[in-house]
Parts: sequence; structure tokens; C-alpha cells
Amino acid sequence: MRAVIDPNVLIASLLSPTGAPAQVVSRWLAGEFELVVSETLLTELERALAYPKLRDRFAASEAAQFVTLLRHGGILAPDPATAGHRSADPGDEYLLALAEAERAILVSGDQHLLALGDQLPIQTARAFLGKLAGA
Repeated sequence: MRAVIDPNVLIASLLSPTGAPAQVVSRWLAGEFELVVSETLLTELERALAYPKLRDRFAASEAAQFVTLLRHGGILAPDPATAGHRSADPGDEYLLALAEAERAILVSGDQHLLALGDQLPIQTARAFLGKLAGA
């Protein structure tokens, strides 16, 4: 199974080490699924991790190590062309295109993306954990 994890979920995994997002990252590290990343996803993550409100929560070196782990541990896929405007947030179109191109589940907490779950394989971190558990 393959998954694209929204940068917001990745950030949540750092902020709450016992929450569902952190459990998803732990399951990836345990080899339970393949993580697909792209340069756009990693750039967005790096930019968000540099925001002042997040810089106060963990060291810049910790953020850089996390991005490096994702870059080298995940499958680095090329950024596909976006396929129009399906999301209420045009900035998230690349996530939809990446998940589709790589035949991956998109794991997100964004309501505007989750609203597309009847058309595309998009799940919350908790629902994805259930899928990994075979529920």
C-alpha cells in the first residue's frame, strides 16, 4: 500500500508524538506502507516548519532531520501536472495529483480534501490506521 501524507499531518506527527499522525509515521517507519513524497510536498513542509509558531516547538535541526528522513526514506516521485481545480484550496491540488499519479491514498486532516473522499481515496490519519490494521 502507498500513501501520500499531507504536510499538515506530518507536522501534527511532530507536535503530538502519541496522536494518530505520529502513529501513521511510526507505521511507515516500521515498513507497513510505502510513503510517497515529492519536491513540492517537501518544500511546503520545510516552509511550514520554519514558521515562527512552529520554530518554538522544536529545533531547526530536528525539522531538517525529519525532512531528510522523508526525502531519503520515502519514494521521491516527480511532481505531476495538476488536473484542474477539485479542491477548495488550489494550493492542495498537487497533493491530489501526486496521490492519483502514484496510486496512493492521501492522508489528510483538511476538511476540503476529505470532502472529496467519495471520489478519491482520501482518509484521515485515524481512518488510515484502521485500514492498516485491516479494519
